[in-house]
Amino acid sequence: MIDIQIIASSSKGNCYFVTDGVSPLLIEAGISWKEIQKAVGFRTDINSCLISHSHGDHSKAVKDVMKSGINCYMRPDEEFALSGHRLIKFYPGETLEIDTWKIRSFEIIHDVPGLGFYMVNQQGERLLYATDTAYIVPRFAGLTHIMIECNYSLDILNRNVESGTIPVEMKKRLLKTHFSLEHVKDFLRANDLSKVQEIRLLHLSDNNSDEERFKREIASITGKPVYIAQ
Repeated sequence: MIDIQIIASSSKGNCYFVTDGVSPLLIEAGISWKEIQKAVGFRTDINSCLISHSHGDHSKAVKDVMKSGINCYMRPDEEFALSGHRLIKFYPGETLEIDTWKIRSFEIIHDVPGLGFYMVNQQGERLLYATDTAYIVPRFAGLTHIMIECNYSLDILNRNVESGTIPVEMKKRLLKTHFSLEHVKDFLRANDLSKVQEIRLLHLSDNNSDEERFKREIASITGKPVYIAQ
C-alpha cells in the first residue's frame, strides 16, 4: 500500500517520502539533508532519490544525499555541475526498476531539463508525480495516487499583476514553466481516474493560489479525496 509523507512543498524547498510498504524512496531533495533525515526519523533503509530537475528548491541536498549512500536519479543538466557514482542519469521515456518499483520518466516543460515520474509497484498501484511544468503530454490509465503541481490560478495571478504585487515578467515565466489550477483540471479530465484513491496538490504559490478553493474545485470535478501539500 502506497504511503506518502509530505516533507516540504513550496518554492522554498520540496521533498517527499514515498513507500509501498517494502521499498521506501525520496522524491526531491530541495531542503537540507539534516531536515530530511529528521523528517523520516533517521531511517537507514532509503537507497533511492528521484530528482525532477536541477533547481535548488528540488536539488539542494543532492550531494549530501549521495554522500549518505543514496542513489540519485535525474536528467543531466549542463549548467548543474554534479557527478559521482551515486548519480544515475535518467532520460525521458526510460523505465528503471528500483527495488519493488518500476519507474517510467516523462518530460516536463520547464526552463531547465526535467522529468516527471510514473511509478508502479508490485501490487499494481500506480503513482504519478509531476511538478514544475507548463503542461503534461502523456496520458495515464489506472492511476491510484496523483501528486501534481497546482502552482497558481490565472485569475488570481492576473489580479496580482494588475495590483502591482506580481511583476509582468514573473507572470510570463509562470505561464511557461508551472502548472496552474486550470491545467490541473484539464489534465485530470483527460485521464482515467476510476481507480484513484487520492490527489495531492503540490507546490502552491504563496501569492497566486488559494488552498481551500483549489481543494474544493478539484474535489468537485473528480469526486476524489484531495489534499494540499504543506
